[in-house]
Amino acid sequence: MTAAILWLRRDLRLEDNPALQALLDDGHTPVPVYIHDEPDPDWPLGAASAWWLHHSLVALGKSLKQAGSGLAIRAGDTQQQLSRLIEATGARAVYWNRCYEPAFVKRDESVKQALKQAGIGACSYSGLLLREPWQNLKKDDTPYRVFTPFWKTLQKTGPSRNTSDRPAKLPALPDSTVFSEATVESLALLPDIPWDKAFHAHWQPGEDGAWDTLQAFCEQRLLDYPSARDRPAMPGTSHLSAHLHFGEISPVRVWHYLMQWASTQTDAGTVAATEAWLRELGWREFSYHLLYHFPDTTLQPLDKRFEKFPWQSDYAEQLARWQRGTTGIPIVDAGMRELWTTGYMHNRVRMIVASLLTKNLRIPWQEGARWFWDTLVDADLANNTMGWQWTAGSGADAAPYFRIFNPVLQGEKFDRAGVYVRHWVPELERLDNRYLHRPWSADPAVLADAGIRLGNDYPEPLVDLQASRREALAAWDHIKRAPA
Repeated sequence: MTAAILWLRRDLRLEDNPALQALLDDGHTPVPVYIHDEPDPDWPLGAASAWWLHHSLVALGKSLKQAGSGLAIRAGDTQQQLSRLIEATGARAVYWNRCYEPAFVKRDESVKQALKQAGIGACSYSGLLLREPWQNLKKDDTPYRVFTPFWKTLQKTGPSRNTSDRPAKLPALPDSTVFSEATVESLALLPDIPWDKAFHAHWQPGEDGAWDTLQAFCEQRLLDYPSARDRPAMPGTSHLSAHLHFGEISPVRVWHYLMQWASTQTDAGTVAATEAWLRELGWREFSYHLLYHFPDTTLQPLDKRFEKFPWQSDYAEQLARWQRGTTGIPIVDAGMRELWTTGYMHNRVRMIVASLLTKNLRIPWQEGARWFWDTLVDADLANNTMGWQWTAGSGADAAPYFRIFNPVLQGEKFDRAGVYVRHWVPELERLDNRYLHRPWSADPAVLADAGIRLGNDYPEPLVDLQASRREALAAWDHIKRAPA
């Protein structure tokens, strides 16, 4: 058997790995390698994602070793590292699953061309999405910019490929010395300070962790998903986002697993719940669709009118308070503290905190996107870009109005009992529910009974919500008549 390089990136798994399966089907011995190379200077790996990547690589290395193989670790220029591995192993081909971030697409095209010129096979596959971004287009072969018709088409077609099983054994490595040059630890992905200490209690990176998370969601939370998904105090969501981002489980496998699970259940509500969750998988797919077809949107608005939006220019102190969770607006502060502590924020709260930043504070959405990028374990360029542009109003959104979330009303609606806020903002633990989401409206005596002095024990609100809403609407009115 001839050797072939299995170049791993966002596919840190053995089960349903199209590149790995194709390599084995072609009769090669895989030489698995992860090369730490960051081709996008605008979006270098964030600290929370680096933590996850470290542990995911450790888990993958153990799985490969158990299967009779191993994981080579390299850092530096991808083309140079691949060339060195090809020379050391005598590999005649390189197999990989495609990535879709603009800088990755450009780099991969260059790698493929160089391999072909050197007479080395270059074989790329679809392992990150349900369908390739160029497979799900409108009838006129142009990309979708609105989610609903995109999702309806995807529902009809489903995934573009079947799944493959996890190989129980892999062929012995052709040359074990290539696996001793570097280790995961040598990549220095873990933080210098122990701000990640709570991560370990919340997450289990790796393929096994992904499967445990999926199965627990289906067995314990899927049925209640449509009603619980918006309640930040409840464990109502799947928590699969980071596993999907790092490719520890494939969306195609998840799609089929959910469909099969629903078919075995007798409760009619399970079908509706499954469809509701798969729709969220569709949003992930839509994010990649937009990123691929509109690559400039990682930094530029999809809606060109927002190039003239009157953002604030002197906002350093406001941004810092937002980042630290000291805005004086409880649901926002709770979300930002959850993010810093766990590397995660509930999706409903993500929209609330993003709306406050971009609408009430009128701080450019790119600032929020960069903070999320650095602090989320599931930081994903496609999802991050689409989410922030959607909330800012500059992205793909069919809404005929300028959406501004009221954080007080959102808190009262989705955290009615105040469990979420009290957990993450313990300064307000004793405050009555009537004032929990708007402590500035309480009489001083009520605050005193709760042990709170505004501006001392808990900050005054950073911004007047009503006045800033009017200012945001005026800013929108300033640009909305320009061509999109």
